[in-house]
Amino acid sequence: MLKFKIIPIAFLFFMLILNPSCNWQNLASTSTDSERLPSIIPSEQAKRLGTTVSKMGKKVMVIFQDKKNNFWFGGNDKGVYKYDGKSLVLFTKKDGLCNNSVLGIQEDKFGNIYFDTSTGVSKFDGQKFTTLDIIDNKHSKSKWKLTADDLWFRMGGGKNGPYRYDGKLLYYLEFPKTNQVEAFYSTYPNASYSPYGIYTIYKDSQGFIWFGTASLGLCRYDGQSINWYYEKQLTETPSGGDFGIRSIIEDKEGYFWFCNTRYRYEILSNTIEENGTNYINYEKEDGIGYSNGGSKIDFPYFMSMTTDNNGDLWMVTYNDGVYQNNGERLIHYPIKNGDTDVLLFSIYKDNQGVLWLGTHNASVLKFNGKIFEPFSPF
Repeated sequence: MLKFKIIPIAFLFFMLILNPSCNWQNLASTSTDSERLPSIIPSEQAKRLGTTVSKMGKKVMVIFQDKKNNFWFGGNDKGVYKYDGKSLVLFTKKDGLCNNSVLGIQEDKFGNIYFDTSTGVSKFDGQKFTTLDIIDNKHSKSKWKLTADDLWFRMGGGKNGPYRYDGKLLYYLEFPKTNQVEAFYSTYPNASYSPYGIYTIYKDSQGFIWFGTASLGLCRYDGQSINWYYEKQLTETPSGGDFGIRSIIEDKEGYFWFCNTRYRYEILSNTIEENGTNYINYEKEDGIGYSNGGSKIDFPYFMSMTTDNNGDLWMVTYNDGVYQNNGERLIHYPIKNGDTDVLLFSIYKDNQGVLWLGTHNASVLKFNGKIFEPFSPF
């Protein structure tokens, strides 16, 4: 911060009398070392945060476009990139970001950008980064509340609940116990991670918040109660792997899809209470499979989902490309870099309706209407 020596008003008046042409600039240049004022640097020339770079790294898993149409790319261990259509700037911990590995990006109604990381949440107001203070005590953990402007963060996948930011304070909350947790620990008594860990957060058309957990299925908060839903086929793959709930989407008809397209779900307004746990009430029907030469084959598990401007569902697998659900069939888009499968993490629709892919090993891909192609900022 620049510091200025205070010059008595009488002295300034005296100097102006002696030299009517005197101004701040030559006053500073003609004074002695002990009285010299520092140069005032215009704001547009002040040192800016970030480093201008020519390209992004290969691991870019998170994509976000703000209200000013700037793109933000994160999800790696190098920091977060901002692309304004002209320049690409990399921000890191040395610029004030609390962690170089970004898990999610959001914007509030004032245009502040928030970066969710495993060690904290950073707020960028256009000039500087600040790390949000966390309210974490036995009283705060039950302070569940839902307003339209709240922002929700997961801050890694090892916690027992989410973080809610009300514009002033960041509260750590804990999920109420679900009956399924006993079944989990009876199977995995020495588990090294929390089964409540959050993989994804989703806001539906009613403003309700959904949480996809590591091993306990789905949790929904409607502002009044916290309700659970568990189904083995959503969490465990046919090969025996524990996939967790990594993707949640509501389609244009109001049906929900979770992780795969085996079923679609109609969520009913009433809930069910059983042995002290509140459960989501629902009806489900057959979804849609992947047609290969007229025969349906295995149901892929999806890392991320979105809808395009036509309402079609777009879903990404980890290593088997992208699937489009047009309401009648799944259309498969293999994504390769030469002979190597691109490892996908997320799909994102920007402000103009263009689809983007975040990847583990091929930076960022952009849909041109026919195929997903590598994105180059220049």
